[in-house]
Amino acid sequence: MRDSYKVLSLALISILIIGYFIGQGLNAQNYAFFLSLRLPKILAIILAAVAISTSSLVFQTITNNRILTPSILGFDSLYVMIQVIIVVMFGSMSVWFIDAKINFLISAAIMSGFSMLLFSLYFRRKNSNVFTLLLIGIVCGSLFSSVANFFTMLLDPNEFANLQNTMFASFNNVNSELVYWSILPLALCLAYLYRLSNKLDVFWLGIDNAKSLGVDTHKITMQVMMSITLMIAISTALVGPILFFGLIVVSLTRQMFSRYHHRFLMLASSLLSIVLLVGGQWLIEKVFAFDTTISVIINFVGGGYFLFLLMRNKFD
Repeated sequence: MRDSYKVLSLALISILIIGYFIGQGLNAQNYAFFLSLRLPKILAIILAAVAISTSSLVFQTITNNRILTPSILGFDSLYVMIQVIIVVMFGSMSVWFIDAKINFLISAAIMSGFSMLLFSLYFRRKNSNVFTLLLIGIVCGSLFSSVANFFTMLLDPNEFANLQNTMFASFNNVNSELVYWSILPLALCLAYLYRLSNKLDVFWLGIDNAKSLGVDTHKITMQVMMSITLMIAISTALVGPILFFGLIVVSLTRQMFSRYHHRFLMLASSLLSIVLLVGGQWLIEKVFAFDTTISVIINFVGGGYFLFLLMRNKFD
């Protein structure tokens, strides 16, 4: 089956599964109530799916490594640390923690501000190597995780129980206003990456070849990293950390499609991620009866898949 037919099939499957997720059990008496709950949830899933898949695809292009995702920069650990510090300083009943809008703004602002500061200081050097930046991200992520674990041990058990819900991604309690707030910045970042897609295609040839073809790789790398950061910060603050999902989706997309154009791969990975996330959320609600969260399943499957990729690359 050609790639164009495959992506059309994915689009059809995504429309069908979204329609089924929204429309199941609706009737003339209850449709208004259930739609008010399901529409923000499905929109949050779509936004998170597109943001994570697109940012992971472009991140792998910039780093020229197919097993890395933006989570290596420590955004997940930073998000958890922010939540822990808020609870330690103000308590789990404070407006800073329980008010979804305020918490969203604080988390997104701190994550975006930290990354922008890091990138602006790092890319100020002309000969900066992106892999050095990744090592800095790993160190920062380890530091954030250690700080979060330290303060978590000091918490009252009741405070920890309230905090634990924020440590895992969940679409069950998404604030509808936050979903609508996130549309514009995510759309702008996505449009900007689409605009750079032709230049990103040249990155497949390697940094040196891209430079010889007239691409300002230093400038493009800095701009793409900042766009990725903003997308990941917003999606993480909206639904919580999802560690391995980007790796799974992008790897499956590369196996399903033979084309290399970023515009096509962004669309294909976004559609595939929507199908997987909506299907996974349906399993959480109908099969597991809300006994777990989707991030637990993703991390379990993604961890094994990550080890598989490492072993396959080792023996190839």
